[in-house]
Amino acid sequence: MKKVISKDGTGIAFDQSGKGPAVILIGGALTQRSDPQVTSLAALLTPNFTVIGYDRRGRGDSGDTAPYTVAREVEDLEALIDEAGGSAFVYGHSSGATLALAAARKPGAKIKKLVLYEPPFTGTENGGRAPAEHLAQLKELLAAGKRPEMLKYFMTQIAGMPTEALAPVKDSPMWQGLLSLAPTLVYDLTIMSDFSNPAERFSDIRTPTLALDGGASPAWAHEAAQMLVDILPNAKRRTLPGQTHAVDPAVLAPVLIEFFGD
Repeated sequence: MKKVISKDGTGIAFDQSGKGPAVILIGGALTQRSDPQVTSLAALLTPNFTVIGYDRRGRGDSGDTAPYTVAREVEDLEALIDEAGGSAFVYGHSSGATLALAAARKPGAKIKKLVLYEPPFTGTENGGRAPAEHLAQLKELLAAGKRPEMLKYFMTQIAGMPTEALAPVKDSPMWQGLLSLAPTLVYDLTIMSDFSNPAERFSDIRTPTLALDGGASPAWAHEAAQMLVDILPNAKRRTLPGQTHAVDPAVLAPVLIEFFGD
């Protein structure tokens, strides 16, 4: 593990492996750098790239400085890019993809190419409520110290998990780790609320971008990928057959190698 200090003094923990051009992996909600999906993807990319997987602020071994802002998370990514040599390819998953877009739209961004997997801009599985309404509910639960209820609300009302599927998760060893990450759900929903209208926010991004969605993902994921292609002037789309929102690293890695290596 290494650490880089972000602009506001927060320590951001990361792992670095491989050799070659830098690729930074940005996880989505309830994800940290030690998750098997992150480490497996990193291992598959290391023959071609220097791969950096990191704990977003408030997660794992990274610090957390109040108050939270999206701008501070962007500064965390910028610190990692500087640590990597001043430029990098970036892969973002889910809300992490939206964070990558927020960084790419800043003047002077040092992101060479973007790959974005299913940023949750739209969807039928959000209970028909706007991101700001979900954010208000999560903040209320966090203020009351109700982390289990935060996870339940996120998984069932936002992520669309069937209620009956929640019990096995609560009984699994991963539940305690998820409880530690629950406060950062507010951060992810802040990102999605701030960028709920991507057409207004991202249309000036010129970074070469690949928008990905899974062939077995729900309708909102396909809509989000197409939305990126419609908005971004240098974006193209690719659908990965048989994949869901939890994309298989073995399927994803060759796509990243091809796009970043082109």
